[in-house]
Order: sequence, then structure tokens, then C-alpha cells
Amino acid sequence: MPWSPSSPAFWRSPLRGPWFTSVLGVVLLGGITVLFVTGLVSYAAYNPNLSPVNDMTPDKGLLGFYLFSWPTHPSWLYRLTQGVHVTLGIALIPVLLAKLWSVVPKLFTLPPARSLTHALERISLLLLVGGALFEFTTGVLNVQLDYIFPGSFYPLHFYGAWVFFAAFVAHAVLRVPAAIRNLRHLRDENTLEEGELVSPDPTPPTVSRRGALGVVGGGSLLLLATTAGRSFDAPLRETAVLAPHGGPEPGSGPGGFQINKTAAAVGIDMRETSEEAWRLVVEGRGRTIRLSRDELLELPLRSAALPIACVEGWSTSDQWWRGVPLRDLARLVGYEEGAAPDVLVESLQRHGAFRHAALRYNQVRDPRSLLALFVNGEDLTPDHGYPARIIVPAAPGVLNTKWVARMTFGDL
Repeated sequence: MPWSPSSPAFWRSPLRGPWFTSVLGVVLLGGITVLFVTGLVSYAAYNPNLSPVNDMTPDKGLLGFYLFSWPTHPSWLYRLTQGVHVTLGIALIPVLLAKLWSVVPKLFTLPPARSLTHALERISLLLLVGGALFEFTTGVLNVQLDYIFPGSFYPLHFYGAWVFFAAFVAHAVLRVPAAIRNLRHLRDENTLEEGELVSPDPTPPTVSRRGALGVVGGGSLLLLATTAGRSFDAPLRETAVLAPHGGPEPGSGPGGFQINKTAAAVGIDMRETSEEAWRLVVEGRGRTIRLSRDELLELPLRSAALPIACVEGWSTSDQWWRGVPLRDLARLVGYEEGAAPDVLVESLQRHGAFRHAALRYNQVRDPRSLLALFVNGEDLTPDHGYPARIIVPAAPGVLNTKWVARMTFGDL
């Protein structure tokens, strides 16, 4: 019956058809593959098997396989990989929505399964649609700093990604051959597969299918142009008008770059960070030392120009940091030159997922990895981690712990 969604006559748009769907599918095939790979790379950047504090995904089993120890060279590595992951995900939203719109009649096709292959395709399609909507929605909310999830973003996005990608692979195996055949027969729609997408009683067209693809592509380019800049330096940063932390940097000096959370937001009491009260506790090999900020200033200091890049896809430009190399702090508790181990860093921050973080020994040994005391020639501001913070090349921003209180060196 024409008024039933299961009837082909219910769907009357002349744009729907196998060629239109196949073009969108090929774009998503490449784009989602890149998203999944860069997502795995982002997971590796946290060194998840280093310490439970770096990976909050419970019972991950084989899904949490560890790729490699995250390198410190080049210093902009995470800025690039996560910038691609988030920016590409946002840019693909119009393509995803157009693809879902183009195949929505198939969700209502009766009978539900005509064969085993058809049943597998329908199941993969349902999981694919649900997984895509879940992953893109949670990803966008996280990028927009709207933490409204019923739990932590990390395990939700992690498990959702595996369900989505498994359905994506299954659907691709079943449908890519047909999509390729459809693209090879562009001129004769009667020879194309998935003919059920073509309405038997279409309304008069107001735009061609190529025109519709142009609209979709234009929407993707618009999103790309208004979000990608937050992963770059000026002047490209000023084009990121639709993204948090986009636009020009807030100024110059020690507070002239973006942050996610202020000292007040995480409950840092300024009395704890005063010169009289604050001491850095350094432990390792059975030794414990306590250092004031003045005592840290007496140690050899080093400078490094490094960005901060966050999982939400934004990053700062290079800032000039100055402080004590982490490997020198390891030497204070008995580790020889070049033998610095892993380190667990704890913050004065008492609440929040990353109030402590672990760093791999290769990160500790890099001479640019610092317990920073200054940035851009001045003392750190409270919001940027005063009296001391971690800065490590190529590490995700949340591992660059602010308001450092304790560092424990040893194998983790």
C-alpha cells in the first residue's frame, strides 16, 4: 500500500537510486576506514597497557590490543593524527546523513529476509545505522565539550567503535561488489543493482543527483573549512569559527593559549599552590625527596617549543616551555643517566579522570619532556598548571598533567 513505509511507492524522491547511494558509500568506505585507523592510533597514544590510570576501558579483552609504545618524535604527531580523526569525522557528517537518507526504504523492506545473505545484510545494516549514529553523535558531543553521556566517553566510544566497524566491514563485504558494478554502469540505470531504491512513482525532480552530491560535498567542505583550523597555527586557526577553541588564540604570554578546564573548575585551592605550602614529592628506588619551587629553580633548566593537542581535536601553537627535564628528576632518586624508567604523575586535582597519568620511559628520557615551571618567558598561570606541570612532546593533552604534586618513578 502506498501509505505504508514498506511499499516502494511510499518513497517518492527521484534522487534515490543505486548510483547516488553507491557514490556516497564509496566515499564513506574510505573515510570511515581512516577514522577507525586514526582512532586506534589515538588509543595507542595513551600507552593503555602502561598503567590502569591511562586506560579506563573495563573488560576490553582482545579488543584492547596494544599497538606500540607511543613515540615522542615528531612533536606534532598527535596533533596531526587526532586532528585528522576529528576533522574528518565532522566533515563526513553530511555524507553519512545523505547515505542514511538514501537507503532508508531498505530498512522497511518486507519480507525482512529473503535469504541468508539478505538476512545478514539487513542485520549488518541495522547495526551499521545504529553504530554510525551513536559514534558520530558521541564524538560530536565530546568535541563540543558537552559531556552529557550516561558514563565516561572513553569506554562508550571505544565499544561503540568496535560494534560499528564490525557492522561496517560486514556490510562492505556484502555490498561493495554491487557498488562497484553500479559505478561502472552509470548511464543505464536499468542494469544497476538495488533497484528497490528507485521509486516506481517519483515526484518531479527539482535537482539532479549530481546536484544533490554537490550540495552534500559543499556541506562537507563548509564543515571542513570551519573546523580544521583549530589544529593549525594562525592564520588558519581563525577560520575555525564553529569549533570550541577555534578562532584566534586568546593572546600572548603565559595565558595566551587555550585550556579545557580552569583551576577553579577542578577545585584547586590557591593556598595549596603557594610557595610556602607546595612541595613536589619525587619517589623511586626506595627514596623520597621533597622539593620546593625555589629548589627546582636551582636545578639545570631546559627550554622546548611544544604544542598541546587534545583528544577533542584542537591544539595550541608551539609554546615556549622552560623547566626541569623529567630524566633529571629520575636521576635525583637514583636512576643513572639514560636509564630513567616509567613515571606515574599525580596532580593536586582530586577529581576527574586524568588527575593522574603514567608516562612511558621513552617519554621520560626525551630531553624535551619537562616538569615545566615557565611558559613563554613567565611563570605558569594557575589555569595552565602553576606551580608546575608536565609537558611531553607528541603526548595527548590529558597526559600533560597540571598542578603536579607527586611523581613516582619505576616500572609500571
